[in-house]
Amino acid sequence: MFEFADFQGFSIARLPRIIFGSGKMREIAEQTAHYGKRVLLITGARSLEQSKYWNNLQHDFQAAGLEYTQVKITGEPGPQQIDQIVAQFFSADIEVVLGIGGGSVLDAAKAVAGLLPSGTSVLEYLEGVGPERPYQPPARPFIAVPTTAGTGSEATKNAVLSQSGNNGFKKSFRHDALVAEVAIIDPDWLKSCPTDLIAADGMDAFTQLLESYVSTRANPLTDALALSGMMAFRDSFFHIWQGQGSAEDYARLAYASLLSGICLAQTGLGSVHGLASPLGAFFPIPHGVVCGTLLAEATDINITALQSRQADSLALKKYAQIGHLLARDETLATTIAQQNLVQRLRDWTAQLQLPRLSAYQMQESDIARVVANSRGSSMKTNPVLLTDAEIATLLQRRL
Repeated sequence: MFEFADFQGFSIARLPRIIFGSGKMREIAEQTAHYGKRVLLITGARSLEQSKYWNNLQHDFQAAGLEYTQVKITGEPGPQQIDQIVAQFFSADIEVVLGIGGGSVLDAAKAVAGLLPSGTSVLEYLEGVGPERPYQPPARPFIAVPTTAGTGSEATKNAVLSQSGNNGFKKSFRHDALVAEVAIIDPDWLKSCPTDLIAADGMDAFTQLLESYVSTRANPLTDALALSGMMAFRDSFFHIWQGQGSAEDYARLAYASLLSGICLAQTGLGSVHGLASPLGAFFPIPHGVVCGTLLAEATDINITALQSRQADSLALKKYAQIGHLLARDETLATTIAQQNLVQRLRDWTAQLQLPRLSAYQMQESDIARVVANSRGSSMKTNPVLLTDAEIATLLQRRL
């Protein structure tokens, strides 16, 4: 029997209209046309145009009377790139922004949609950077079409932007008005994703589900969604990663990713994502790799800290429940289930051959700087307040 957060009242932030299922990409043009004919189409560098779906999409755009201008995003978007796009199209009478791609593409499209009406620099609003002025809506209507299964950005109100280097940062532009009007999730996109992308993005989705489930802001609704997402991930991810995925497997993984975005938007996350921000800013490490390489040790450190300082914590029971769920065995004793969970996550890390942090030029001398920059919003909803020494230990284990 699963434990849920207390039924003491909760609120659910705005979500997009969700259209989910195989073949739903053929509705992209129709849904976009509801919001206007002049479209700014934001995509990745080349994967969309090289896909077998591109010709059909162009035909659908023409049939719906859409006039589109395409902008391509390479890598993780930064403030300067967003400001350049906004300046370029500020006077172009764009009516709707359509993002088709992975999390970086959707984050970029979300930010551009939010800034097109005013032409303001995103640095005015970025958390922890600049003046942090309150954002003033409206945003241009935004349609989100994820082509990977990982970030869940299609369901969130924040656009994550990065600036790399010694003075780098990875911060969010966040407001309810940035939520997509419509999110169209078609599992068919995933069939062309390479194995390494499936691994990194899938572990990002699972991390978001697990961290949402044990978050200090979890509620009964997000608990139910997180559990459903983790079950879907359990039943599909490794089939796909091993090249044996069925249509149902792809649908389950896309569903898990969507639910991870819905949950994180309501509950916040935890220590893995708290560390993902400085790690992604200081080193050239993909976000999904950060999640996958840290999750097992972060889970172990959280459990140990909870056992020591908050032995009656609901999060400890929840960690055991995830152990039961992944083992498909409800008879395991609580501590055995927790140990089973940590070991299973370690096995996943090895099986997926997720790199250590040192593979991205991080050294032991960098640990203190990463720890000092890890106390953002995600760390605040971790189920236990970790000490600097505990966070440093987590990094050391995966260096």
